[in-house]
Amino acid sequence: MATSTKQATILVVDDDPAVLASLGLLLRQAGHAVLRAETPEEALAQARLRKVDCVIQDMNFSRRTDGEEGFRLLAELREEQPGLPVILITAWASVSLAVQGIRAGAADFITKPWSHEQVLQSVATALELRGFRSGPAPVIDREGLDSRGEYTAVIGEDPALLRLMDVVSRTAATEASVLITGESGCGKEVIAEAIQRNSARRDGPFVKVNLGGISGSLFDSELFGHVKGAYTDAKSERVGRFELAQGGTIFLDEIGDLDPACQVKLLRVLQDRSFERLGSSRPIPLDVRVISATNRDLGAAIAEGRFREDLYFRLNLIPLHLPPLRERPGDIEPLARHFLAELAARYGRGIPELDPEAADWLRRQPWPGNVRQLRQAIERTFLLEGEQGIRADSLARAESLSPERSTSDSLPAGTLEEMEERMIREAIRRLDGNLSRVSRELGITRSSLYRRLEKYGIPH
Repeated sequence: MATSTKQATILVVDDDPAVLASLGLLLRQAGHAVLRAETPEEALAQARLRKVDCVIQDMNFSRRTDGEEGFRLLAELREEQPGLPVILITAWASVSLAVQGIRAGAADFITKPWSHEQVLQSVATALELRGFRSGPAPVIDREGLDSRGEYTAVIGEDPALLRLMDVVSRTAATEASVLITGESGCGKEVIAEAIQRNSARRDGPFVKVNLGGISGSLFDSELFGHVKGAYTDAKSERVGRFELAQGGTIFLDEIGDLDPACQVKLLRVLQDRSFERLGSSRPIPLDVRVISATNRDLGAAIAEGRFREDLYFRLNLIPLHLPPLRERPGDIEPLARHFLAELAARYGRGIPELDPEAADWLRRQPWPGNVRQLRQAIERTFLLEGEQGIRADSLARAESLSPERSTSDSLPAGTLEEMEERMIREAIRRLDGNLSRVSRELGITRSSLYRRLEKYGIPH
């Protein structure tokens, strides 16, 4: 699904006349004007004489195969026109050269033989991104963000979040691959869903895949599917996640946990824009936008040889780093109020008032578990002590039950007996009254648990 763009002037640079003719015809049929050049010198002359919106260039223009000619042309084009997107075209065997080109500032790379859809998509994305990157980014506020699209699921108005959402709002309309990084629990999936909801693929499927939960032996079957009889236990045909996502978006969560062998398989699919079901040799064209997420440092993983640099650049055309909750304290109170409204609707209660001192208490916590931990804290307080409103002391008491408690502001409140009673009640609620599981979790025998239930008058 290539993104439609207005007519642009594309400069194609290759020493092979057949490549020039093929790409020229494809781009003209898509409505673009095309300039052709067979040498770097001719390419630079064309770029100086005419307004060029995008360049597609080969990496070698003679018998040399080291890519030096391509790197030199890329550097000269970017020096003369820093904002000009340059797409590299190269053979699979020289993908490492293309990765070096991406580091040097290229917008994307296409491997030979290419698919027409891949070329048009890469050009459309490069043109879209060039459009929103030209000039300084406009100042955005919450009202301005909401006027750009459907972003109501993203709660908050902290400047750090709004700066991120400014990029999201301009990226959503493109086909660019996106890599979302950030600590666990900070809302990466919510951002991925916002991109899908505001893209041209909004009516297509949104398929989530937790790669950390898929073993290497099941990777092919889970991601690409299999045919009946592909292996011993393959008693029926299976549709893989990529095929389920056709026409929409696939969200590859925990991408940093993918083992090296699976990284190679994923890279080839993204590179070739096609995949095969396990046990089949029939290629299936790929029509999927890829959004990835991780809480790992992929730069360090690349340096240590645990993550492929070429896959990183294929996934990371648009990098989005979601700041942890402690770095956007302005979002904490709006999130808390949003969670209270959700809980009230779920449990059929009125929305409890959030006391100003309670809001201040929330802002002072470090929230190592980020938005996920905040949600749990609000729900725990709502259920245990929320009938009279949410106060700072009720939040502290509820948080004293949490194993994530890590600051003096969250020290247990009340006597040991009061803490014990609350802990037992909370365990019974979470475990749906299963007293065997409650006793195991609390580390006491069933008879000891029964004595405490009698002591505190807890029904059982």
